[in-house]
Amino acid sequence: MKIRKIIGLLALAIVIISCNNEHSNKKDYSKYTAKPDYVLNPDAQFKTYFKAYDASLKLWGTPYEELYIPTSVGTAHVIVSGPKNGEPLVLLHGMNATSTMWYPNAKAFSLDYRVYAIDFILEPGKSLNTKTFDNVDEIAPWYYEIFDALELEKFSLMGASKGGWLSVKIALYNQDRIQKIVLLSPAQTFIWIRPSMDLLKNIITMFSSDDTKTTQTLKTMSSNVDNINKIYLEQFYQSHTKDSISKFIMAMQPFSKRDLQSLKMPVLVLIGDDDAINNSKTIKMANEILPYGQGQIIKNAGHFLSIDQADAVNQKTLNFLNIKNNK
Repeated sequence: MKIRKIIGLLALAIVIISCNNEHSNKKDYSKYTAKPDYVLNPDAQFKTYFKAYDASLKLWGTPYEELYIPTSVGTAHVIVSGPKNGEPLVLLHGMNATSTMWYPNAKAFSLDYRVYAIDFILEPGKSLNTKTFDNVDEIAPWYYEIFDALELEKFSLMGASKGGWLSVKIALYNQDRIQKIVLLSPAQTFIWIRPSMDLLKNIITMFSSDDTKTTQTLKTMSSNVDNINKIYLEQFYQSHTKDSISKFIMAMQPFSKRDLQSLKMPVLVLIGDDDAINNSKTIKMANEILPYGQGQIIKNAGHFLSIDQADAVNQKTLNFLNIKNNK
């Protein structure tokens, strides 16, 4: 009888501990859900843009909530989806693309992971800056303000283009909290952007109309522009009428071999075979310099490979994240 009683008490203790752990994983973000005034009552120039943004967000494909987190330089907008007890996956978008660019990927990632997509505060989106950064080294600490508010102790990072460069910058700032990194055609991270006819055309059209400029950008960055959802395209066009060439763009230089070799977490690098930003040298460096790196090329994809070949990117990303130890 005593043995049965002890076993019963042990079982009860296990249930209580399990419930406590489950409860602790379900973070309460209710204090960040109220929409700020700049979203509720936007200026005329932003009203149309926010409408386009919200239309794109409906493409997310899975339930989500929007958070507005106060930071030292303004309000950070974060889209959150996926199971509350799922492992955290932070998404950082490309330049002026906003978090809605992840619409072909969010549903797949959100099946098992708790997804956090953050709008960069100095670019179009729903984040709003009231101050700016004095130098590029202040950007990583700003992201950690958000991570702290979200109570993310350990998480994986996924960044596209400029978001890839920022992902490495964030990891170098504090490696202990980053479990894994996925880089989609990271800009200026391994190599300098090489000159090309497409990039020359982009420079030439900088002084053209917004429509001409944006159309040329899309042709350069995507291998199949017709594959991009028209609703997102509308928002993308509007983003480019409000685009921001960050004052820190010139500070985005390839990381040193020493910095790359210091990364102690598994890193997956994916580029398109028709990538205007990277080439096979990026993959070679990812495989040879990163201690736990692996680089792969996605066929029939340009710089916007998360849209051009969403299924392939989703599958390779999830396979990488799901492996318990990539080292």
